[in-house]
Amino acid sequence: MSSRQVLAAQSSRGAVDGYATPWPLIEHLPGLYQDDALARDLTAAFDEVLGPAIGAIDNFAAYLDPALTPEDFLDWLSSWVGLVPDENWPLERRRAIVALAAQLYRNRGTVNGLLMHVKLFAAGEVEIVDNGGAAWSTTTGAAVPGSPQFGLTVRIKPGKRSSIDRDRLDALVAAAKPAHVPHTIEIVDS
Repeated sequence: MSSRQVLAAQSSRGAVDGYATPWPLIEHLPGLYQDDALARDLTAAFDEVLGPAIGAIDNFAAYLDPALTPEDFLDWLSSWVGLVPDENWPLERRRAIVALAAQLYRNRGTVNGLLMHVKLFAAGEVEIVDNGGAAWSTTTGAAVPGSPQFGLTVRIKPGKRSSIDRDRLDALVAAAKPAHVPHTIEIVDS
């Protein structure tokens, strides 16, 4: 292999093994400098450093999509939306919770939002019993439905192959429900 071929191979190789720079800098210099060995060496060094960065910027939209982002970037992406997925979950489940982050926050503090949070956390059947404190009656003079005390019960029937960490579930429910509403957790055996 000639020195020119070695330099060309070096300028097209990025700092990440097997990653070629999308635009070798030597090609953007005037023709006079493209044949100069020193210019090739200098631009090859810049290509090695800048190639992966340019590639990442070109693909930035894919980094922001939970379905496409690399696995090592997924945890960082989840921190952007305020989530801390369990590292023991399968990759597809972690991707799903990050993808649903906006919908989770839009429904935060509601029974439906809490139901979504708990279903993502615990694989199985989830039921949330609310006391109806926010309900109303359409009949004039009728008693307001529900009890005067706030409260909710989260009832879970775990799947056959899943186990539930009660402390983590309690922390999740405490974070997703309104702060002034007390809660209880019931784990029902299958």
